[in-house]
Amino acid sequence: MFVKRRLPNPRFSLKGSATINGRLCNSTTRERVLNNAHSGANMALISAIVAVATLGGFLFGFDSGVINGTVDGLRIAFSSDDVGTGFNVASMLLGCAVGAFVAGRLSDILGRRRTLLIAAVFFIVSAYGSGIAGSSIEFVIYRIIGGLAVGAASVLAPAYISEVTPANLRGRLSSLQQVMIIVGLTAAFLSNYLLAEYAGSSTETFWLGFEAWRWMFWMELIPATIFLIALIFIPESPRYLVTRGDVEKARGVLDRLFGASVGARKVTEIETSISNDHAPRLSDLIDRQSGRLRTIVWVGIGLATFQQLVGINVVFYYGAVLWQAVGFSESDALKINILSGSISIGSVILAIALIDRVGRKPLLLIGSIGMAVTLAIMSFAFMSGSLVDGTLELSDSAGLTALVAANIYVAFFNFSWGPVMWVMLGEMFPNQIRGSGLAVSGFAQWISNFGITMTFPVMLASIGLSGAYGFYAISAAISVVFVWAMVRETKGLELEEMQG
Repeated sequence: MFVKRRLPNPRFSLKGSATINGRLCNSTTRERVLNNAHSGANMALISAIVAVATLGGFLFGFDSGVINGTVDGLRIAFSSDDVGTGFNVASMLLGCAVGAFVAGRLSDILGRRRTLLIAAVFFIVSAYGSGIAGSSIEFVIYRIIGGLAVGAASVLAPAYISEVTPANLRGRLSSLQQVMIIVGLTAAFLSNYLLAEYAGSSTETFWLGFEAWRWMFWMELIPATIFLIALIFIPESPRYLVTRGDVEKARGVLDRLFGASVGARKVTEIETSISNDHAPRLSDLIDRQSGRLRTIVWVGIGLATFQQLVGINVVFYYGAVLWQAVGFSESDALKINILSGSISIGSVILAIALIDRVGRKPLLLIGSIGMAVTLAIMSFAFMSGSLVDGTLELSDSAGLTALVAANIYVAFFNFSWGPVMWVMLGEMFPNQIRGSGLAVSGFAQWISNFGITMTFPVMLASIGLSGAYGFYAISAAISVVFVWAMVRETKGLELEEMQG
């Protein structure tokens, strides 16, 4: 007969007290205990692991952002209409949904590191194939392969980081994933801009007789190859090793990460947090007593979905098209993308400084309110424009208002929902269901991403920019209620203390 043991569940009072291993502590004492427990952490090794894992975030961002400068080239090369162009842009997201779901489960079977190695190979194949594609169908196939890689990296990199880092630093280190996503996006925007500038435009012939937009995809081969090689040198997640019964190997990794005394204790804690009668499986997401999906899984799905319903990826995927639609040239539109990327990096850095101090939930609430306001301002600014030969023209003041509001919106997103959603998905699920919880939440995130991205050209042609951004503003307002009512704080908790 198997008996499942659990760690004491921390209970917080209104005055901020909690129990740690049976001892009543206030929040200050709790933080001191956790800091002391990890004072012997091997930060050099942890930093190296985080650096390699976040290369997956860089490729996530680069692969997502590179499409931004290639839309005109795709339209001309494949003679596609608005719907066809929208599908070419959004096709990767179908792969992302499948990749996130499969990778979450596959990581419970093969491990976090091996699954990321597969993703690295897919990044390389997709980067080359997307640039060489001679038809829309061929291009879509290669983009879906890239989507499988992006989906896998999106859920596994933050989960892997959370499983090898100290609790008191987990939020900051996991947030580096979002920094690298934005750095990847910005690198793609900058690469697109430089290639288009030197070639004359994205559709002009460039090196070796290929159009510049094809080279935009091929630039990704460099970081993808580095990622593949670097993954060979990092260890497997100790929490995965324990779930597979390889306790001695897990203890060896934990000893290297935190020291022998902490490593031995962590192995015991991990063992008590997982089921003794079976390995992690998808059915663990169902509550055995009620027969329904666990509440924590619904919270993960909600976080993943709302991150997309606020429309952030419309700015990233269609940024050049958006700003050209309100009168900016292709060159100026690409420069605006670079500006947005730089603002995003600064915002995430601010979030990193605060996430382990003020917590995850306050950042989400601030971000939701800020996005709702700025999106509403953008919607009103676009409403004041007029259509001239199918192009929306804004007054100088309305154009400036839209530009400023858009960049403040990007700042709010990357201060909150950008990094915090991924941090929470990587840490909020109990060890037993982390892989499966990530699979379902990641699938929801990318399906929502696909829906928003695919519908934007249609919304642009039917209800216009004002209507589209009005919808995103309403979604941001609703997310305030969701966070307030459903999201629970995870700041400072060990992964073994997460309850589902």
